[in-house]
Amino acid sequence: MIRGIRFAGFTFIAVLLGLSPALAQGRETLGVARVFNNDWIGDAEDRWRTGSYSFSFIRGPEWQGQLSPRLGDVVEYRFRAEIVAPNNLGNPSPADRLYAGMLSAGAHLHFDWYGFDVAAGADIVVIGEQTGLRGVQSSIHDVLSLPQLNVENFQIDNGVFLHGTLEIARDIHFTGGAIRPFVELQAGVENMARAGVDLTFGGFGDGGLRVRDVVSGQRINGVNALDDQGFSYLVGGDVAFVDSSELLPADRGYEVEDQRYRLRAGVNYGIGETNIFYGMTYLSEEFVGQPEGQVIGSLTVGWVF
Repeated sequence: MIRGIRFAGFTFIAVLLGLSPALAQGRETLGVARVFNNDWIGDAEDRWRTGSYSFSFIRGPEWQGQLSPRLGDVVEYRFRAEIVAPNNLGNPSPADRLYAGMLSAGAHLHFDWYGFDVAAGADIVVIGEQTGLRGVQSSIHDVLSLPQLNVENFQIDNGVFLHGTLEIARDIHFTGGAIRPFVELQAGVENMARAGVDLTFGGFGDGGLRVRDVVSGQRINGVNALDDQGFSYLVGGDVAFVDSSELLPADRGYEVEDQRYRLRAGVNYGIGETNIFYGMTYLSEEFVGQPEGQVIGSLTVGWVF
């Protein structure tokens, strides 16, 4: 099944490139989704899933308050940077996970399928020293007088991968909110199947489009609803069944945890064309030998200009 998803990812990229001239007609930028994740604004540490930034442009015809069933109407162009690190950046333990810088760019289709919200897409992911992210983090540590990095010989090898993602979800509305069960498949950098649920309390975002953050699973506002303001409170959780991970290479002696858990909560406030989100997410252990999970914080400030 994983190989099939990987092949589907290559096919998706090829089809999307072929459709690009047609998709450009009568379209506009519907919204921008951005989120900064860092464990320093979570559990005040600097380790493991330590930091990432994601920036997405969402393009399509004029937003009508719901997804279209037409494939290719709404496309999210996603750009990400992420750093994964050992617990001790100055003197990493040989049993800890390797340092990895990652840059990615991709496209994801959002559409309605018989009442289900579907997000399907693929990203080209560049990993390793070639990304330059270790140098960026080292410079930030110098400026802030933080401990020096000593991971040059303790990091993932350079590589380029295609990573495919498919999510199917459905909102079930109740008075004052909605519950949203979902399933997800990923193949490429990490191969896994995931199932979970999100709950939203409050009206902000209802009738808009939220996109899911890769690391935390937080749902970030991407397209504003037609009349969007006020508060929403979001909670959720999921479990992933993991097959393998390029970030934890078996040929280097790593063994992935078969199951991963995420528990998250956040608050989103919108006024006018501006929205602010802050959330916290617990991430369970990702590899055998990781002594504990971690808590990361997620922050976004969105505006239209």
